[in-house]
Amino acid sequence: MKTDTYISHMIVTVSRKAHFNAAHRLYNNEWSGDRNEDVFGKCANPNFHGHNYELIVSVTGEINLQTGFVMDMKRLKELIKEKIEDEFDHKNLNIQVPEFKELNPTSENISVVIWKRLRPYIPEKLKLKITLYETPRNFVVYNGG
Repeated sequence: MKTDTYISHMIVTVSRKAHFNAAHRLYNNEWSGDRNEDVFGKCANPNFHGHNYELIVSVTGEINLQTGFVMDMKRLKELIKEKIEDEFDHKNLNIQVPEFKELNPTSENISVVIWKRLRPYIPEKLKLKITLYETPRNFVVYNGG
């Protein structure tokens, strides 16, 4: 098979979309209940609240001339399911996900935790970016920076 060397230097981003439903509570243990309510509003509810999170995992790198892939999307799908969906879906993040026992589960922190969970399994030469929608209008992006 003839390959065009131009393709080998093209940088492409591939993305996989996933979702999970989870409950959480935003709260700083060092603050009073009133201060937590002032800062976090309804999200400080002691009975927790939930979101239908939408997750986009993006991987950027050169196209492999042998496979035509930046990354095998089947492998990316498996990693997201195993490391994120199975661990976060229908869970109380504050109670059931170890990273959030001490870390406030804001969208910002959740995106960093997801990045850290996936990064060891993505080849180092590839860039990893996490986009996490807490609501259709509120989302965060983390790329390890």
